Amino acid sequence: MAPRRIVYVLKIFPKLSETFIASELNELRRRGVELRILSLLPPREELRHAWIAETGLDRMAYYEPAEFAGLAKDFGPQLLHAHFATEATALARTLAAGLGVPFSFTAHGYDIHRKPPPDFAARAAAAGAVVTVSRANADYITRSFGVPESRLRVIPCGVDVEQFSPFPGGRALQAEPLILCVARMVPVKNLGVLLRACAALRRRGVAFRCVLIGDGPCRKELEGLRSSLGLESAVEMPGAAAQAEVVKWWREADVGVLTSDNEGMPVSLMEAAACGVPVVATGVGGVPELVGDEVTGLLCPRADAEAVAAALEVLLTDAGKRARLGEAARRRAEERFSSARQVDQLLALWTEMLETRCLSR
Repeated sequence: MAPRRIVYVLKIFPKLSETFIASELNELRRRGVELRILSLLPPREELRHAWIAETGLDRMAYYEPAEFAGLAKDFGPQLLHAHFATEATALARTLAAGLGVPFSFTAHGYDIHRKPPPDFAARAAAAGAVVTVSRANADYITRSFGVPESRLRVIPCGVDVEQFSPFPGGRALQAEPLILCVARMVPVKNLGVLLRACAALRRRGVAFRCVLIGDGPCRKELEGLRSSLGLESAVEMPGAAAQAEVVKWWREADVGVLTSDNEGMPVSLMEAAACGVPVVATGVGGVPELVGDEVTGLLCPRADAEAVAAALEVLLTDAGKRARLGEAARRRAEERFSSARQVDQLLALWTEMLETRCLSR
């Protein structure tokens, strides 16, 4: 039987860069699943996605860790689920043990590659199942932490393919095609590569306009590099944006780009695909599972600005190819990366967990 009451344990909810969690929660609620959200920390950002309040997800969130055990007991969940293998998973494990119900968690990127908990294998062994967002992640978890493949389930994050969709009637032709990057300004995104690629495009005489949506600790460094490369008029950095604004940007974009050093399964590229936008991306981590090279976009080696520039030039100067790859990207998003498909897979996994638990008693 599919679960009808689930407690989610998160470090911060809502968080601007983690719309994939809110989309997952909203789809579960749409399916009639009762939810409670236990957030270790309150939201820190003033900017919020309006739809989270509109759908009532924020009213399901609680922020007093000392009260979590009582809240969870009163709610009576059939299972708990956490996102990221770090603090949230540790708490979910403790709460689940106290309630006598199973828990699962989703491992993403930094919690595997950069800041994994030292007892990752023990957390995985205690969980009813471990979800991760790409096959590349699953292979890394098995290789690095010794977690058996049978304990892992690959379920990519999903996007709302009704909200993220191509502009009705198609996007307008622009004198300067728009390159769009939606990414946090953190070292792993290696956005300096994108700026150097833009400088290379300038040298080649390619017309373009680039917009980098996002914010983070690398912002000043990136602004300095943009200035030193003479790109102030070509590259805009308007900061972070709410989801409705991000949708508008993707509907205007001609090409998407992401130059990360590593990725689990980047949701921004799913959003681009859902909006029918072909992308240029470094073929790292789970990106090749999302972007089909020469099918829905173009893949490049990591940290290679000239290769990124060459791939961008191909798409910027070939409208026919952009259209073909964009249409294929939209189809792939609908078939493989929708929130509905993601939740189908999660509910199937949790049903299996609950049935296995019943049989083992």
